[in-house]
Amino acid sequence: MARFELKLPKMGESVAEATVTNWLKEVGDKIEADEAVLEIATDKVDSEVPSEVSGILVEQLFGKDDLVQVGQTIAIIETEGDSSESNSSEIKSVHETVIPVEAPDIEKEIEMVKESVSFLQDFSGSEKFFSPLVKNIAKEEGISIEELESISGSGKDGRVTKDDILKYIEDRKSQVTEEKVVISQKTAEPVIQKSTQAVPVSVNGEDEIVEMDRMRKLISGYMVASVQTSAHVQSFIEVDVTNIVKWRDKVKMAFEKREGEKLTFTPIFMEAVAKAIKDFPGINISVEGDYIIKRKNINLGMAAALPNGNLIVPVIKNADQLNLVGMAKAVNDLGNRAKAGKLKPDDTQGGTYTVTNVGTFGSVFGTPIINQPQVGILALGAIRKVPAVIETPEGDFIGIRQKMFLSHSYDHRVVDGALGGSFVKRVAEYLEAFDADRDF
Repeated sequence: MARFELKLPKMGESVAEATVTNWLKEVGDKIEADEAVLEIATDKVDSEVPSEVSGILVEQLFGKDDLVQVGQTIAIIETEGDSSESNSSEIKSVHETVIPVEAPDIEKEIEMVKESVSFLQDFSGSEKFFSPLVKNIAKEEGISIEELESISGSGKDGRVTKDDILKYIEDRKSQVTEEKVVISQKTAEPVIQKSTQAVPVSVNGEDEIVEMDRMRKLISGYMVASVQTSAHVQSFIEVDVTNIVKWRDKVKMAFEKREGEKLTFTPIFMEAVAKAIKDFPGINISVEGDYIIKRKNINLGMAAALPNGNLIVPVIKNADQLNLVGMAKAVNDLGNRAKAGKLKPDDTQGGTYTVTNVGTFGSVFGTPIINQPQVGILALGAIRKVPAVIETPEGDFIGIRQKMFLSHSYDHRVVDGALGGSFVKRVAEYLEAFDADRDF
């Protein structure tokens, strides 16, 4: 019998780790090749890890909620075959990949190991087991060993998981500091006294308490962090999209027949946004400390609602290089896979600017929160028939037009009102200048 090491596969260029969310197979279960063994979650999407071989699961090296690095062995599967041949091939592979290391590099590695060992010994006085990730979070947040031991763990055998310690930190931060002004008996001067108490939550017998799911917790953390990071400011503009509505009504049947894809308004808007970003590259940036990173590629994030009510933002890579047909195919593909839960980790990475369609739910306009580390996000409002003044050479008159609002939220740390307003105005200009006689 041979032993096969099932490793966490590479899931994308920017994905380095994942959390085990559920084991689909238990020790002793038979596994077929390509059959899913466990479920994992990155900070954006959930996925399954299949087995490359057929055999028996003999060991699970990580438990539920444990964090696993890409390339780490997560399970051992026993397969039929000659273990000696397998071992010899593994040894040969190791010898073939040996790289000579200079002495200074060895000393550097030793120092790094010493630092990591020293760090892991921070909570050595505790009889409870804590993962390196939990210890790291505790150290960064200044949580003592007594506090850490007092946290109720939801993991295997009562272990404290990442979610447990993050919830503890959030609860601790939610405490409100009340300031009371009293008169000092010694100096007769007013003195501010601070007392900390938790905010009481009123719950009656008919209320239902439901814990947030994993994705909702992540979204909550992202939204709060974004507001705390960026100085949000908004610019709004109303757009006449009558020509776009008429053109789409005219060609949508032929488009679907020829391309096999539905033609929605989203790819038309995305096309205009990509053009405007090329005109104003100062929107296509991100901030890293005191530095501004100018992004070369225009990768448009497309906020999509999931069936469970959560939100995910798949990314259309190099959107400025797509024609309308290519944009429609990309929008439909990402939207359909998002609803089906089939997105890959790379599908949500690398966005440089985001568009969200609040009009889908009937909203006229909104004030969206920036998707960090980007510096801007555009909300598309609902398209409505409204009375409007129409200017002609013969004079002005009132007519029925199809209009919508664009709401642009941007980071005022690096995007001033002139740039933020000019950008959304340029998007509007592209939409209003849409050629109603164009081909698709």
